[in-house]
Amino acid sequence: MINNCHFSRLISEQAKTYGNRTALKYRDYDLGVWKDISWNAFAEMVKHVSYSLLAYGTTVQENIAVFSQNKPECLFVDFGAYGIRAVTTPFYPTSSVPQITYMINDAKVRFLFVGEQQQYDTAIQAIPLCATLERIIIFDKKVKRQPSDQLSIYFDEFIKMGNVGDFDREFKKRQDEASFNDLANILYTSGTTGHSKGVMLTHNNYHEAMRVNDLALNFSDKDIVLNFLPLTHVFERGWTYLGLTEGAIQAINLRPTDVIQSLKEVRPTCMSSVPRFWEKVYQGVIEKIASSSPLQRKVMSMALKTGIRCWRDYTSKGKPLPLTLAMKHKMYDKLVYSVLRKTLGLDRGNFFPTAGAQVDAKVENLIHAAGINMKVGYGLTESTATVSCDIDGMPTTLGSVGRLIDGIEIKFGENDEILLRGKTITPGYYNKLSTTAQSIDEDGWFHTGDAGYLKDGELFLTERIKDLFKTSNGKYIAPQAIESKLSVDRYIEQAVVIADKRKFVSALIVPNYQLIEQYANERGIAYGSREALCKDMNIRKMIMARINTLQQDLANYEKVKHIILLPDPFSIETGELTNTLKIKRNVVNERYAEQIDELYEQAEKNFAH
Repeated sequence: MINNCHFSRLISEQAKTYGNRTALKYRDYDLGVWKDISWNAFAEMVKHVSYSLLAYGTTVQENIAVFSQNKPECLFVDFGAYGIRAVTTPFYPTSSVPQITYMINDAKVRFLFVGEQQQYDTAIQAIPLCATLERIIIFDKKVKRQPSDQLSIYFDEFIKMGNVGDFDREFKKRQDEASFNDLANILYTSGTTGHSKGVMLTHNNYHEAMRVNDLALNFSDKDIVLNFLPLTHVFERGWTYLGLTEGAIQAINLRPTDVIQSLKEVRPTCMSSVPRFWEKVYQGVIEKIASSSPLQRKVMSMALKTGIRCWRDYTSKGKPLPLTLAMKHKMYDKLVYSVLRKTLGLDRGNFFPTAGAQVDAKVENLIHAAGINMKVGYGLTESTATVSCDIDGMPTTLGSVGRLIDGIEIKFGENDEILLRGKTITPGYYNKLSTTAQSIDEDGWFHTGDAGYLKDGELFLTERIKDLFKTSNGKYIAPQAIESKLSVDRYIEQAVVIADKRKFVSALIVPNYQLIEQYANERGIAYGSREALCKDMNIRKMIMARINTLQQDLANYEKVKHIILLPDPFSIETGELTNTLKIKRNVVNERYAEQIDELYEQAEKNFAH
């Protein structure tokens, strides 16, 4: 049962109910085991943080920052801050010196909590540029501090500060005065251009989000949730908080690269993720089928066809399976689906929320066919995550992003832009009145920048209005939709569409080099480097042929006509991806301008002849 009290009291109230039951789990990398933290221990640590923040003179509604990968300490600090009416501002663990400098200065942060060595080293470089910064608190005791560092202390030293002095009266006073109108977080959106914007979320925003998600989902204290996405991300943050209000166990995955291992070890019932995770699962299944014996390949292919038919024609429409099909499905579940779920660590699955980008139809079909209850949804930082999602017992249409949650109003503006209004919508952007006025109109409608439509109660997205490309022939292209089609191919790791003000669509492709090298070796294609593979005509023709298969249902003007293969992936470190792994198109276009221009010039010459 949900406990939707004010966050300042949530953990202590849950401790009264659950006591020594496990609240959090985390992997101890030194011992190679998962360790449990009880609700009692969680509540005790939260109170210690509250007292220590008071010892440092933290004021009501003061902004403190957390710059860390996912760790239990992130939640200790969050709820410790809420306990004294302070505001937490999380930074992505991969943020650069300029990024954290901007956010610290914008939010006037005095206290910065950092996770491991990477975050500490970045924070130290920002110190001379941040006038308000007074103290850095380090979670990991293994972090090596610089000899000249006079600002930092370790988390255990910080916790001891709360034992020096009497803070009971002030603590109780602030809890008594805590309001749902208080600011809870400033979440800086990563932004594909320019400085990020600090989205303000109040306790009321979260209170309403917890209420409406609880109504929409079969979530309880029997669930085990794996935290995979960064807690900085509103999607993961919202789901984690919902899990805490439900009393569910939170298994905190420290390193994103370990998620496959963590899934097998934790065997969660729920995990929020982005479509790219499921694309990887899809690619793995297709690769497994391709490398199997002819008999196994036939059985697995038949199993998937049966599963897809069951979900598409019956389950998704709320219809019972015909007896013969049900028996066949039961047989394939025993032979194939259950083995796949167990291999992935999803054999105890309840539901798996997915949002953040378009889900390819092939991926969605396969995941449902395997008996994995993926719930596609839609949300934004500005809407405190969920706007819509698939709901049990209601028809689900392939390609939709579900049904609106309770309390959200929707209408469609110019160019079919989705406009939203409700209690989960942000009051605005921190220190940015004019930007807030541009995004939230006088009647309180938030302009999302996404285009879409409603059909039979389900929401469908058509494109990101700001991301639409217009070719020189006057045709509009939605690059993300094309990119999501290409990304399901097992030979393609990343794809970026080029089309704006161009005569035709092209794409920058980062191949899956493990598979490409295997392909080349099996066919005797000689190469000395990835650059050589990129230039090899056999490789280029093979990938282009696969792209042509994937884009058969696109209009001719939408189809990728030429490609450029790249030897190195797009990354956060090189500045081509945001912290939420979205493409910074202006950076990519600038970095590869010469190659792109050359491609179009060559195409013009060939066309002229």
